[in-house]
Amino acid sequence: MILTAISGITAYRMHPPKWAVAPTSGAGAGKHGGRANRIGLSALYLALDVDTAVREYQQVSPLMPPGTLVSYQLGIDPVVDFTGGYQGGKWAALWEDFYCDWRGCWFNQRIEPPSWILGDEVVAAGAKGILFRSHLSPQGVNLVLYVDELGSADRLEAYDPQHALPRNQSSWT
Repeated sequence: MILTAISGITAYRMHPPKWAVAPTSGAGAGKHGGRANRIGLSALYLALDVDTAVREYQQVSPLMPPGTLVSYQLGIDPVVDFTGGYQGGKWAALWEDFYCDWRGCWFNQRIEPPSWILGDEVVAAGAKGILFRSHLSPQGVNLVLYVDELGSADRLEAYDPQHALPRNQSSWT
């Protein structure tokens, strides 16, 4: 694995408005799973630019669902840097399957996606996330953070100087 520190980075995520109350929790991905986290492993998926955050939220739908765009200020050490993609000799062979159709594996074939195993290995190695290329935004980079692995020296802050994000679910009742 190629490990790196990220510092002074701004990242972005579109949240469903109802869940903007907990912008750093990673609970949604923990409940349903994601590309690089199995069910039960809280993970926050971010993008390093606004366009990628919007494209990742929209996925393949021709229409954009309502969303709340949140900026984050980051300083995390270490994370895995997979932005160069799989290269034999630099990465274990399983990394070749990082971009597997994880939904198809889990929901259709009922098999564990290889990318979930990689997420487990990243956490076991002491890394707190993975930087990787977006498939939905050609130049975009995503970052998955394993929020329960972050320590006191790490920085994950949702930028909300006007306290505009809802504080609890009572906004939606």
